[in-house]
Amino acid sequence: MTTNKIHTAETIADDPRWARIVARDKRADGRFWYSVLTTGVYCRPSCPSRAANPKNVRLHATLAEAKGTGFRPCKRCNPEGPSVDDVATSLVAKACRLIESSEEELALGTIATSVRRSPSYFHRLFKATTGLTPKEYADAHRAARIRKGLMKDTSVTEAIYNAGFNSSGRFYEKSKRLLGMTPTQFRTGGPNEEINFAIGQTTLGAILVASSKKGVVAILLGDDPEKLLRDLQDRFPRAKLIGADEEYEKLVARVVGLIEAPRRGLNLPLDIRGTAFQRRVWRALQRISTGTTVCYAEMARRIGSPKSVRAVAGACAANNIAVAIPCHRVVRTDGSLSGYAWGLDRKRQLIDRESEQPAKLKRAS
Repeated sequence: MTTNKIHTAETIADDPRWARIVARDKRADGRFWYSVLTTGVYCRPSCPSRAANPKNVRLHATLAEAKGTGFRPCKRCNPEGPSVDDVATSLVAKACRLIESSEEELALGTIATSVRRSPSYFHRLFKATTGLTPKEYADAHRAARIRKGLMKDTSVTEAIYNAGFNSSGRFYEKSKRLLGMTPTQFRTGGPNEEINFAIGQTTLGAILVASSKKGVVAILLGDDPEKLLRDLQDRFPRAKLIGADEEYEKLVARVVGLIEAPRRGLNLPLDIRGTAFQRRVWRALQRISTGTTVCYAEMARRIGSPKSVRAVAGACAANNIAVAIPCHRVVRTDGSLSGYAWGLDRKRQLIDRESEQPAKLKRAS
């Protein structure tokens, strides 16, 4: 039988499981349960209810032990069944399957009705879970279908209709936003697109800067200039690459200046190409102040999608425009450095340079 000592507020508060309850740690669900004397309920560790006084809490190693208290299961966290997050994930997965299988664009109300939720609640739930609105998700999926269709032998028109657009006019209104170019250019690897580029040297190694007519499409860093050029060719396999342009090399000099003195900033137009979610992350990265670092979890909160930490990290890794889109300013929660496409040593040096000009590096809250 449990002693009174085990039930004191001090011993409960000292138990490492209590810290996980306070943190509403979802990873602890299924490992233990707890009950609350004053409310007569038992809960899972991640229960969103207001934290109880430790002196009124009892910890249970098994669900059977929690049931043995004679208390009722909490209605908010449903300790006997799937968690609130599991239910939400299931609903969103069902909605995604519906969006993906539909031949036409579905209205928000239609999708919400299919999962038995109100449109406003479903919209918030979907965005919190995926990092995208239902419309953005649908656009991204249709863009993927268009890309897949254009890579086959079907005509452009057939690919448009197979992707769910009921008229070519509606698609062409969105084509550059969805594909970054016209469908014909995409299909043939951008043969009519001109990409200016130049290679320079910085104290961090070689740098390649490339621009379309809209703006800078790539800033690549590395040790081998030839490898950087091959990388650019892989990204635009059939575009016309134009190098050795004196005027363009002046632009590269400005980018080199950004590398050497980040606080100068870079007032140049960018041609940002990526998914809807990636563009949201990249826009948020551009709003991080120079000399400041932010953790991935904070970035996810800033874009209104706190559960999308891994997706945020993936978007940072997919960034093609180094420094101008400052993914180097994103670090782990404990402040340590994580992966960087152009090497951790460069990431460390960039952060150090920003912190030295002139303010000390400070962590964003």
